[in-house]
Amino acid sequence: MSVQAEPLVQSDKSVIVLPLPVEEDDEQFVQTFDTAQFKRVLETALLTSSEPLSLTELKKLGDVPLDNRQLEVLLEELAQDWNERGIELTKVASGWRFRAKPEMQRYLDRLNPQKPPRYSRAVLETLAIIAYHQPVTRGDIEEIRGVSVSSQILKTLETRGWVEVIGTRDTPGKPELFATTGQLLDDLNLRALQELPSLDEIGVLLEQESSEPSAPQNTITATAPQ
Repeated sequence: MSVQAEPLVQSDKSVIVLPLPVEEDDEQFVQTFDTAQFKRVLETALLTSSEPLSLTELKKLGDVPLDNRQLEVLLEELAQDWNERGIELTKVASGWRFRAKPEMQRYLDRLNPQKPPRYSRAVLETLAIIAYHQPVTRGDIEEIRGVSVSSQILKTLETRGWVEVIGTRDTPGKPELFATTGQLLDDLNLRALQELPSLDEIGVLLEQESSEPSAPQNTITATAPQ
């Protein structure tokens, strides 16, 4: 018989006690768990990772088993520890990560003055249609926008990692179905599609987050497709 782990109860010394699984005939035993030390481990792993880390990956850092809720309690505490600093710990679609706060970006730009890519209205409208109507075919996008969609537009979104083909529609010609990726949510600092901002905000956010070179475009803002 297994013993379920109790909620984290932090003592004055930042040490909690976790019941560990035992055999039915064994006496129950407990092991102390230093939450302050584990938060330092989490902090180190997250600061040195170039990509968000999932709960599954972060669990590997512990010496004793923690469930998702217990781990997220510690991550929320760590986020609070950094609340007054220029870096923040945030939860995105693929996990947790540290990032510079938006108000710090103008200072960081002085170290790397390269201008972020600017995406055309056609690119952003296409991205918005896919994001808000997915999965969609190229024909769906053209019907909503009222104009043809060039292959280069879709290629731009696929190359950036924001859009991918997830299958085909069971209609004549088997047209490809496009959907957004977890990378788009990560770049927008979102956890789920339900948190997508307004269409105008998408352009601004993507400009802030993008760093890869792109061909010059006309504008970064998009209006809602009619």
